[in-house]
Amino acid sequence: MALIDLFLSRAVKRGRLTLLRPDKPAKTFGTADPDFPDVTLRFADRGVAGRIVRNPATAAGELYMDGRMIVENGEIMDLVRLLTANDKWEKGQNNLEPSWLVRSVGSVKHRVDRYNMERRSKRNVAHHYDLSARLYDLFLDADRQYSCAYYTDPDHSLDQAQQDKLAHIAAKLLIRPGMRVLDIGCGWGGLALYLHEKLGCDVVGVTLSEEQIKIARERAAAKGVADHVTFELIDYRRVEGQFDRIVSVGMFEHVGPPQYRTFLRKCRDLLTPDGVMLLHTIGRLGGPGITDDYTAKYIFPGGYNPALSEIIRANEGLRMFPTDVEVLRLHYALTLKQWYARTVASKAAIVALYDERFFRMWTFYLAGAAMAFENGGLCNYQVQFSRSRTELPITRDYMFEGEQALRGVRSGAPHPRV
Repeated sequence: MALIDLFLSRAVKRGRLTLLRPDKPAKTFGTADPDFPDVTLRFADRGVAGRIVRNPATAAGELYMDGRMIVENGEIMDLVRLLTANDKWEKGQNNLEPSWLVRSVGSVKHRVDRYNMERRSKRNVAHHYDLSARLYDLFLDADRQYSCAYYTDPDHSLDQAQQDKLAHIAAKLLIRPGMRVLDIGCGWGGLALYLHEKLGCDVVGVTLSEEQIKIARERAAAKGVADHVTFELIDYRRVEGQFDRIVSVGMFEHVGPPQYRTFLRKCRDLLTPDGVMLLHTIGRLGGPGITDDYTAKYIFPGGYNPALSEIIRANEGLRMFPTDVEVLRLHYALTLKQWYARTVASKAAIVALYDERFFRMWTFYLAGAAMAFENGGLCNYQVQFSRSRTELPITRDYMFEGEQALRGVRSGAPHPRV
């Protein structure tokens, strides 16, 4: 039996995968199951099989990008779902892991790449976030929230779920009018503008993306709030001043484990004695690990999703109170599926912006990420810290009440200040 046959016979038990390859008859793996996709996969040449056996996820992504691995029945999301649904994280089988040699080399490379000093950080950010603004318009919500949405109902639209995410975060910060807030990794400015509009605070947003800050400043000027919501192109390590609240959404993934303590110490030093911080990040279930080669090479160079233990350990000794931890399990899977659907619907526009290879790269990234949250070992953590023992209420009721009030504002009901 060929190695690829052995690999697929282990990897696909439920659902069916039919494999077409040069000079061999078609072969089907698995059994029909209404809850699993039925996929036909074609290898364009004889070299495809060996690469996939050695390093399944990375090789599959590159071969799909290059048009050497073709999904003929179904689409790339179906293929990734079929494979990951047969290898759920909680089962502990790890059928899709690369060979031990590839893992060993990757571990060494990861230790080198994760040192995100300032110059490398800016270059890594530019690789992803300085892509065409048009690309992000095509698949994000109207507010350009490029992070996990919050689904109070799985059937909600992407735009509603992203606005509900802002309310969820804002309620945890317990912001009062006139407070000064720092948004680390502010993206295109949506959260900063939301916090000022809804809660009457002044916000400073910082980013390393030149494309993002240009749009964020334009949005603040268009709303006439540029004197209350400002944006700076600066590394978090260079920020000065004192802030009542700090929020960071979707930025910690780019910090790198060796810098975690530096990041949290800097946040503590920037907070007032009664200051509160909320850290929202993609995280890994279980213990520390490494970033897969495909993501590190093509999507987020220098990126790493932390284990919860790594976040908490970095805070030890800093004398900030970890006041709340929330684990969002499936919200990002729902978000990514909507991003994927919008990307597929915008194929012609994306190919015109870049090319077919870029489109395949982007859809493989979104499909893989969605299934990593649905079946794999990723989640989102929201970790709240406070410098004060008494600034926050001793129960979580204020979060729910504040969130409901903020959603009431969005739907037209009067808004009592949180």
